[in-house]
Amino acid sequence: MSRVLIASVLLLFVVSTTRGAEELLPPFGFRWNDPMSRVDAVLKGAKATIISREKKENRELWTVEGLVHPGLKRTLFTFKSGALFGVELQYEYPDWSIERYNERMGEIRRYFDAKYGTGKLVSRTRDTDSDVIQTLVGYQWTIGATMLELFYFSAQHDALVFRTISVDYKAL
Repeated sequence: MSRVLIASVLLLFVVSTTRGAEELLPPFGFRWNDPMSRVDAVLKGAKATIISREKKENRELWTVEGLVHPGLKRTLFTFKSGALFGVELQYEYPDWSIERYNERMGEIRRYFDAKYGTGKLVSRTRDTDSDVIQTLVGYQWTIGATMLELFYFSAQHDALVFRTISVDYKAL
C-alpha cells in the first residue's frame, strides 16, 4: 500500500513539475489569475501609475506607465473576471532607426526561439494604400496553456514616424 502511495506522490510531483515547465509566467513576478488587488498593490509598490482602467464585458484593461525597464513605454494588464489574464509590454525607442528596430526585433525573436522553439509567423503586412504607410510583423509561441506574441508595428506619414515593439503574454 505504501508503494502505491509513494508512486502516486512521485507521479503527482512529476506531472506538476512538467506542467509548470510547459506554462509561461507573466512578467514582473506575477502569476496567472492573480487578483486585481494584488496587481494594484505591486504596481503601487513599484511606484508605477495606472493611466487608465477600461471595462469591456467581463474584462478590464489597465494601461500602466512607470515600470522600470529599458525602452518600456507602457504595460497593458488584462483581467478576466477580476483575475490576471494578459500582460502586454510596449517598447518605444524614439531615437532609433528602422534598422535598429529590425535588429532588436531579431534579437528578441531569436531569444524566444531558443527558449520556446521556433515561433510561428502570424503577420507580415505592409499597407501603402493610404497616406500612412503601416507595417506589422508578428510571431507567436504557444507554451502549454499560455501564449507569447511578439509584434513590430510602424506607421509613417511623411516625416512623422511611430514605431513600437510589443511582447504580449496571455493565458489561454
